[in-house]
Amino acid sequence: MDYPKLFNTVRYLRPRQVFYQIFYRIRKAGYKRYRRPGSGLCLVFKTSPIDKPTCLKQDEFSFLNISKAFPGWDDASVGMLWTYNLNYMDWLCQSGMREKLGLFWMDKFIAELPDNSVGLDPYPTALRGVNWVKFFVLYPEAMNEKRLDSLYSQYRLLEKKLEYHILGNHLLENAYSLYIGGSFFSDSRMKKKAYALLLKQLKRQILPDGAHFEQSPMYHCILLDRLLDCINIAPTAKLESYASRMLGHLENLRWADGSIPMFNDSAMGIAPSADQIFDYAKRLGIGWAACPMKESGYRRLSCGRIEAFVDVGNITATYQPGHTHSDALSYELKIGGSPIVVDTGISTYDKTPRRQYERSSAAHNAVVVDGMDSYEVWGGFRVGKRGKISVSSEDRGSVNATLRFNGITHNRIFEISENSFTVSDIVAGGNRKQSLLHFAPEVGAVRVEGGVVNAEGFRIEIEGADSVSLEDCQISREYNRFLSAKVLVMTFTERMSYKIIVD
Repeated sequence: MDYPKLFNTVRYLRPRQVFYQIFYRIRKAGYKRYRRPGSGLCLVFKTSPIDKPTCLKQDEFSFLNISKAFPGWDDASVGMLWTYNLNYMDWLCQSGMREKLGLFWMDKFIAELPDNSVGLDPYPTALRGVNWVKFFVLYPEAMNEKRLDSLYSQYRLLEKKLEYHILGNHLLENAYSLYIGGSFFSDSRMKKKAYALLLKQLKRQILPDGAHFEQSPMYHCILLDRLLDCINIAPTAKLESYASRMLGHLENLRWADGSIPMFNDSAMGIAPSADQIFDYAKRLGIGWAACPMKESGYRRLSCGRIEAFVDVGNITATYQPGHTHSDALSYELKIGGSPIVVDTGISTYDKTPRRQYERSSAAHNAVVVDGMDSYEVWGGFRVGKRGKISVSSEDRGSVNATLRFNGITHNRIFEISENSFTVSDIVAGGNRKQSLLHFAPEVGAVRVEGGVVNAEGFRIEIEGADSVSLEDCQISREYNRFLSAKVLVMTFTERMSYKIIVD
């Protein structure tokens, strides 16, 4: 056991997390059948929610790019995240879902729920509850006593297992779902409890610049979509205010083509697109204005055909950094809308060497000193010792930031102009220093010739490097899919810079 690493992880936890980690191990809340309240149902949405991706075709389920026939609700043979997706039942809200097919799986789930350990977990319960409500609003004739009582019983179980031991986006998802469930069942007690929890978590988790504090663009979109669902069934001025701020952040946190950068735990094909979210918000009558990025740590630099997102922020979800990567002072870059410099992305949530690599500094466009990570990522979703970043200056064309960790001081300056993007590094302390630059799979043949790297459409001029080499790597834009690419490895002694020049 690495006790220093464990200490540096646990010391950031909130007392409530520690208490509930122990409490939930002692008190096991079991599934119990309840009769739904007889106060009537809310069966009206202001507008249609966003459709879920198609993940059920005939008798085959497809999640995370893995397809298979129904394996049982708690079968984890292809990974727990796949099993969780099965229990979310998102396919009830996929485009073209037939009522008869949806009810078959709903009734099967109800019959087998008491023995379904995964289905009884609070996180899939929360997401599934929202999907069931949407399905019932779309097909009100599908409601009967058995199905409504089961949904209400699942919500009562969720109330007993709120994820205070995890907090972060999990507890926010719990609050979203309870609010939607309480509104659907016209259960004033449940709705009032959920609303109080929801406002408290939104206040804590949404940063002043509108970003979700776990700093994952993917989860920002997921959680914003769910907030819009809450407004769709039971709008309030406070919820709309938070949605407007999150929309304002998303307005700035996207490339010119509308896609989002792949910072931290982010992947394609999971969250609704920015365009889908903006259209949903417009249909709900919610307005917004672009929010300048600050507390999130992200900055957008754009000039001419070059656009980049840089990460100069500290970990803001200090007590729940499960989706954090060791990506301090990393960046992504496009030229003319084509990806050039990218993160290696994520392919799995399983606790494997690949997961460890994808979270490490070596998987990002950062400087690695003596093989160390700027944030001590470990255990799949944990972070121990953490570096600290300070921004000393910034304007429309540059950002100057300094990272301090393990006695190392790393100053990095990003500068953009009409035809170039420059990265300058000065590192004090340590021995072996490597600056890494991961090329997008779309980048064609790359040639290293002395201190210049040539590729179609651009070149890179390097100063101060002791050695420059190209190595093979793999990029994952989606779960369980890999694309071959190249990584430029530049070894230096104390200071170096490189300029990406558009030809």
